[in-house]
Amino acid sequence: MSLITQPAICLHQAASALESAQDTLWQASAFSQRDPFKSSPNEDSALVMPCGENSVIIAVADGCGGMRGGDRASKLAMDYLAESIEQYVEQYVDDPRLIRSAILDGIENANRAIQSLKIGAACTIAIVEFHDGMIRSYHAGDSMVLVTTNRGRVRYQSISHSPIGYAVESGMLQADAAMHHEDRHLISNCLGSPHMRIEVGPSIRLGKNDRVLVASDGLFDNLKTNEVVDILRCGELTNVAEKLSAIATQRMLA
Repeated sequence: MSLITQPAICLHQAASALESAQDTLWQASAFSQRDPFKSSPNEDSALVMPCGENSVIIAVADGCGGMRGGDRASKLAMDYLAESIEQYVEQYVDDPRLIRSAILDGIENANRAIQSLKIGAACTIAIVEFHDGMIRSYHAGDSMVLVTTNRGRVRYQSISHSPIGYAVESGMLQADAAMHHEDRHLISNCLGSPHMRIEVGPSIRLGKNDRVLVASDGLFDNLKTNEVVDILRCGELTNVAEKLSAIATQRMLA
């Protein structure tokens, strides 16, 4: 068995970058871009990290806007997650069930490290664990995990930890209205908070043509879920990533 303990993709504060990686059972593309209206550093970070045979971790962290050190917080989240996964690979690669503990440890270690900055830094996080055709998601905040079939059926969508996210889920607010709501950037859970909690999603066996998206709110603030699904469900993965990023950027500039 070949052990891979280095990230296949690691994006920290990239101005504009599309990177891809793949293995026998998976393929991933990642894109990161700074808000075109901001001169401050990009606060998004992304990680694609193989962790043994036929396994990979995909993660996104998004620094909380309006708070100091969001870029540092998202980078710490990815760094501590990668460190925890590397330790898992070195010690427990023959027991993939223990990868959940490694992910949870990585998130909790990052949360403590971000709090120790003592500058009010915070970030959201969304993670997907893939192993032999099965996935499980983990998230805190409003970065999202979406699983869709090639026919456009949503198999899973994480619920944003935010007042708007809960309002949409309960039916009190329409998704179209949520995209333009003045409180859409407020969140109720994040790394950097002493009250941070991790939501663990269900175990899902992927179909042959299913696709998984892990994204910050920058995507879903600009595209409706049905638009994302229509683009995500078919076409070459790199083309899909480029199209999603191009539309989101175009709408931010409009």
